[in-house]
Amino acid sequence: MEVERLVSAAEAILFAAGDPVETSRIAQTLTILEKEAEMLLEKLQERYDQTGSSLRVLKLGKSWQLGTREEYAPYIRTAMEKKRMTPLTNAAMEALTIIAYNQPASKGFVERVRGIDSSSVINALVDKGLLEEAGRIDVPGHPIGYQTTPLFLRAFGLSSLMDLPEPKKKDEEEFSGELEPFAEDMPTLPAEETPAGEPESEPLTEETEE
Repeated sequence: MEVERLVSAAEAILFAAGDPVETSRIAQTLTILEKEAEMLLEKLQERYDQTGSSLRVLKLGKSWQLGTREEYAPYIRTAMEKKRMTPLTNAAMEALTIIAYNQPASKGFVERVRGIDSSSVINALVDKGLLEEAGRIDVPGHPIGYQTTPLFLRAFGLSSLMDLPEPKKKDEEEFSGELEPFAEDMPTLPAEETPAGEPESEPLTEETEE
């Protein structure tokens, strides 16, 4: 199968999946090496750039997903008649920041850092798809650990967790050994990048009645 046909095959996989697809899965499906799969996806992005397509290829860690370019978000929003949204609460941003920098982290850890019960906040972030369970943590009680998801990376415009900004710390004499959960350490939410098949996604929001 020639290169251009493989590029189109990779495009079809991403389009049909809708959700992020791991490089290894694409490579296995096309019977090629992972490095070759990455090359195909880069060529797919070049194809979109050359044709002025509204689509783009999003790299999310070790996965890939189709999305739309930022400048088309207003048209998509109007077409879908989405309800008005409001930003996440400060409490949600605090919990999300703590887990992002310390994952996998338990609810108990988040509560010790914040000094307040955080079960409902974490459950809401899981429901929004920004956090997910990461198995049991090897500490007394073996609590469930939580980690960020590919949706979290896409929402904040990150390719991987390595792109997270350096967190602020307390002064040395006050530093407790835990990262300071400042929401402002997180990157600013970019304009919408919408996955194919889901024309408009605004994951860091909560619905309110119009």
